[in-house]
Amino acid sequence: MTNTLPIAPWRLFAVEVRAVRRLSPSFVRVTFTGPDLDRFADNGYDQRIKLALPLPGQFGVRLPQGPDWYTRWRALPDEQRNPIRTYTVRAVRPQLSEVDVDLVLHGDGGPATRWARRVHPGDEITIVGPDSGYGGDHGGVEFRPPSTGCLLLAGDETAVPAISGICERLPLDARGRVLLEVPDAADALRLVTPPGIEVTWLPRGTGAYGSRLVAAVAAAAEELLSGAAGTPYAASTPGAALVDDVDVDHEILWEVPDALPSAPLYAWLAGEAGVIRTLRRHLVAERGLDRRAVAFMGYWRHGRPDPS
Repeated sequence: MTNTLPIAPWRLFAVEVRAVRRLSPSFVRVTFTGPDLDRFADNGYDQRIKLALPLPGQFGVRLPQGPDWYTRWRALPDEQRNPIRTYTVRAVRPQLSEVDVDLVLHGDGGPATRWARRVHPGDEITIVGPDSGYGGDHGGVEFRPPSTGCLLLAGDETAVPAISGICERLPLDARGRVLLEVPDAADALRLVTPPGIEVTWLPRGTGAYGSRLVAAVAAAAEELLSGAAGTPYAASTPGAALVDDVDVDHEILWEVPDALPSAPLYAWLAGEAGVIRTLRRHLVAERGLDRRAVAFMGYWRHGRPDPS
């Protein structure tokens, strides 16, 4: 009898670029295809994946194989280790063996931006993504809202693909605010949302990261956390407003607790870690929002390379 390995939650998908579409000055959509993308799980929301990119002068990606591929990849010399970066799935069409990923064209000159600026149909990479053959929770989806209450979804351009995917899966009776800070006014993309979700784009121009987002989140929180009669919200759990500070230059800012079943507001915040730390402190420590109903994710840190 032949022994078969159990199906793992994630697998390596060898893919090639089918199409490239420039969405705006800062966003490009890459459509991937591959022989086994019909097995790519369509989990929606903010499903994270990883893209393994070619080394300079390399066509395609050659990652170690087997269940311990990541450990073996980490052990490779720098010049032999394909860069791996984290992104969000934008759309999955298993019947067509296609996956869309929206990439942000940062000005930092990192390997992902360099690849995104020159990508063409036919280019080959590897996607590390969820296998639909696995029957359990794949992980990588951090949007866990309560069944009631308002939503506050906010972030910079790196959070736009995730928030776009979340909005498309919200129930029709969902209500709340979406706040998106982007580099340019032309980066305001069309979002599909329920009628009760208000979307605001915040072009920062030459301003610093968070220069518009922080004030917008503070204003939205004040409004959403006040009752119909203008009664300020107070944390219902003793100590709920206590929050440990995080050194975003040396630690990862990432806290995704299980949401309260009856929280008045569920906040999902992602983007530049320093900005997200500020928003985290405001909502939890200053506003008194129960930290168990807030997801904070430092997707990246200004001036520092993206960890793989």
